[in-house]
Amino acid sequence: MRPELPAAVTAAPPSGWRVWWTATRPRTLSIAATPVLVGTALAMAEGAAPVWLAMLAALCCAILIQVGTNLHNDAADFERGTDQPDRIGPLRVTAAGWASPAAVRRAAAISFALALVLGIYLVAVGGWPIFVAGIASLLAGWSYSGGRHPVSHTPLGELFVLVFFGLVAVAGSHWLQRGAWSPNAWLAGIVVGLPAAAVLLVNNYRDLEDDLRSGRRTLAALIGRGNSRLAYAAMISLPFAVLPVLAWHGLQGALLGLLALPFAASLIRRLYRTAPGPQLNLLLAGTAQAGFALGVLLAIGLLL
Repeated sequence: MRPELPAAVTAAPPSGWRVWWTATRPRTLSIAATPVLVGTALAMAEGAAPVWLAMLAALCCAILIQVGTNLHNDAADFERGTDQPDRIGPLRVTAAGWASPAAVRRAAAISFALALVLGIYLVAVGGWPIFVAGIASLLAGWSYSGGRHPVSHTPLGELFVLVFFGLVAVAGSHWLQRGAWSPNAWLAGIVVGLPAAAVLLVNNYRDLEDDLRSGRRTLAALIGRGNSRLAYAAMISLPFAVLPVLAWHGLQGALLGLLALPFAASLIRRLYRTAPGPQLNLLLAGTAQAGFALGVLLAIGLLL
């Protein structure tokens, strides 16, 4: 018996920009913005004079790479047969028939191209380290869903997010403002990157059975539901253990991030109590919100 299709799929698609707004997966965009805010705030806390234009360009560049990655994933997963109209996750515009794979791929290419244009200015400001970080980030955005062995089909997805949406993004944003490396930037990258990785883990935990049927071997598919819950708890909890280390390094304001701990703890309880299915979409959104709240509190605390 064929599963009943979600109402969003059976209904007529929205017109114009609303299709593309859905395709960008707006609830995930905070994952790209948070490390830029934290890296900039950290540099200012360490005495750097803010370069606001560089921060704005880095923010736009990070979001464009995230949008390009999401769009490329939308089209690629549909073409591989991974995403079907009856998927239990949030709607994907290609699978829903709202846009053709070719159109979605073009939109992804435009997003990456715009990020590249902004990156030219950022390289002029930050030099070769920003060039290396920028090219690596663009290649990572493409390789997440592209090529014969996309990262999204392996157990390395969460590590990929930690590295590029945590360590690289925070350290790169910090370098743009200060022009020097700091161990605090790597620590702050862990604080930001682990909740972002937890968002992907929830996504793959929700889709575990579908992924196994389609041949995807994500981390959740590899370690199973029980161990995935433990991994999620670790990804959500460990950032709060890093905050005192930042405070010990003279950044006492980092402790403001501890205000997000009750929210994070509630998410762990919810994962253990929530049965697999579409209801995990709310937990996914909550995890992204928790990461954003932690990052904003950390950034504010660093500036106090």
